[in-house]
Amino acid sequence: MNAPEPRGRARDAGLPVGILQAGPHNAITDVPGVRVGQTTVWTDGEVTARTGVTAIWPHEGNPFRDRVYAATSVFNGYGILTSDIVLHEWGLLGAPIVLCDTANVGVAYDACVRYMSAKDPAVGIDDVLMPVVAECDDGFLNDNRSTTLRPEHVWEALDSASTGPVREGVVGAGTGTQLFDFKGGIGSASRIVRIGSRSYTVGVLLNTNYGTRNQLQIAGRRLGLELTDDMPVHHKEGSCIAVVATDLPLHPGQLRRLARRVDIGLGRTGSVGNDGSGEIFLAFSAAHRIPREAPDGIVPIDVLVEGQFWRQGSPFDTVFEAVAEAAEEAALNALCQAATVTGRDGNVLAEFPTERAVELLRG
Repeated sequence: MNAPEPRGRARDAGLPVGILQAGPHNAITDVPGVRVGQTTVWTDGEVTARTGVTAIWPHEGNPFRDRVYAATSVFNGYGILTSDIVLHEWGLLGAPIVLCDTANVGVAYDACVRYMSAKDPAVGIDDVLMPVVAECDDGFLNDNRSTTLRPEHVWEALDSASTGPVREGVVGAGTGTQLFDFKGGIGSASRIVRIGSRSYTVGVLLNTNYGTRNQLQIAGRRLGLELTDDMPVHHKEGSCIAVVATDLPLHPGQLRRLARRVDIGLGRTGSVGNDGSGEIFLAFSAAHRIPREAPDGIVPIDVLVEGQFWRQGSPFDTVFEAVAEAAEEAALNALCQAATVTGRDGNVLAEFPTERAVELLRG
C-alpha cells in the first residue's frame, strides 16, 4: 500500500477562501524562483513509517552563497526550528528549509550539511552551514521510536525540488500529521498584491498538525461542534510550521511582521495556539540576494516603506491580508486534500468530510 492521492482543494470544493487574487498555481511556488521538493516515507511490516520530508529552496541558486532576508515568529513555542537564533541575529537565510518529523531533526540537519557540502566546497571551510530544519510530531501514525527517516530521503526532497504545483495532503513532512483530529498534512496557497504600478506575490506553505475537533471553524462557523464522528482513539497534536515567501522587497523586521500574520490565518480556522503545539513561522523575501562578499562591503537594496498612508490605507494592510488569507486557505487545502490514513498500532486519522462541510455551510 502507498500513500493516498490528494482528494481536491478547498476552493474547488466550494469552501470560502477569501477575496484576494491567487497566483497561477495558488502555491508558494508562485513566488519566482521558489522551489519545493518532497519525499514520502511509507512502509508497513516490522516498522510502520508514515513520515517524510518537505524541502523549500528560496531561489534557484545556492543560498549558502546568495542569502536572502528572513525572519521568524512564534505563536506557541513548543517546537523546534533550528538556526532561529541566527535568523534573529543576522536576518539572513543561507540554506534550504527542511521540514520533517520531531524524532529526526538531527538526521535532517546532518543530511542538509552533507548535501550542501557536496554542492559547495566552501561549506565548512569559508563558513559553516546553518541548516534550517523545522519539525512536527507525527508519532500518532508514525513509529518514531524506529529509524524511519534516512539521509537519502532528505537528499531526494532537496534534489527533486521544482517550481509549479505543490502536492498537498498526505505527502512529505505531512504524511503522518493531524488537523483538528482529522488527517492533516501539507497545504499551500498564494495571493497577488498590487502596490503602485507593480504586482507582487505572497505564498504560504504549511505543515498542519494542530487543533482539537471542537475548535475547527470555517468561514466563522464552528463546524467542529457538528462534525463529531470519526474521532481518533485519542488526541495528539504537535505543531504547525509555516513558510511565507514573497518577492516584495522587505527587510527582516518587516518579514517578522509578515510571519506574525500567519497567526490570523490559523485563527480563522479555529486555532488558539494550543499549549502542546509549536506554531512556528518563517518568512523570507526572494527580492534581494545578499552575497557573502561585495565590493566595498556594500549591497544596495530597495525596500517597501512602512508608514505610507495612502487614501486607501497603507500598502502593508494588503500584504498582511494576503498572508492571512493564504495561510487560511493553505490550512483548508491540507484539510481537504488529506485522505484517511491508518498508521502504527492501527491508529487512524479520518479524512475531512468535505462535501458534508460544504452542505452545512450552505444550509
